[in-house]
Amino acid sequence: MTARDAVLDAYQAMLLEEGQRATTLEALAARAGVSKGGLLYHFKSKEALAEGLIERLEALMAEDLEAMRSADDGPSRYYVRTSVWTDSALDRALVAVSQLAQESHPEARATMARARDAWLALIREEVDSPAIAHAILLIGDGLYFDAALTGGSLSTEVAQVAVDELLPVVDHLLELGRG
Repeated sequence: MTARDAVLDAYQAMLLEEGQRATTLEALAARAGVSKGGLLYHFKSKEALAEGLIERLEALMAEDLEAMRSADDGPSRYYVRTSVWTDSALDRALVAVSQLAQESHPEARATMARARDAWLALIREEVDSPAIAHAILLIGDGLYFDAALTGGSLSTEVAQVAVDELLPVVDHLLELGRG
């Protein structure tokens, strides 16, 4: 792991645990195990840190979108099936960038909107009805929001039961949406 990655990991963790206001450069350098000068070598400002984290999310999103596009069971089922907190790199980056978006960071907001639009576009390739595509998107969003409300504390088994119960609903919606 590079020092740059260590700084981004620390920034991401601090956003998740404490929010943007707690992420001072001094606290961040200490958490990353680098000097403040070392931190500033890689990221000249808090804005540069945000840009680095957004770039990380965009790269992870590109991987996820490709997996969604090529999923054997289709984009809609993939989206719902993967809309539970697994503490993955994508989960952590997505929630950290959403913290920035909640603080009105314009590029974070734009990135979150692009992610949502990209997910929806893939679902729309599978479903003719815009309303049904939105319903499928919202099922996945609801699973993710539920995990966020519990701090990801739901067991994997409990989350999987919810997914297993909802996938037949998704299948029914897909039948209606292809109509």
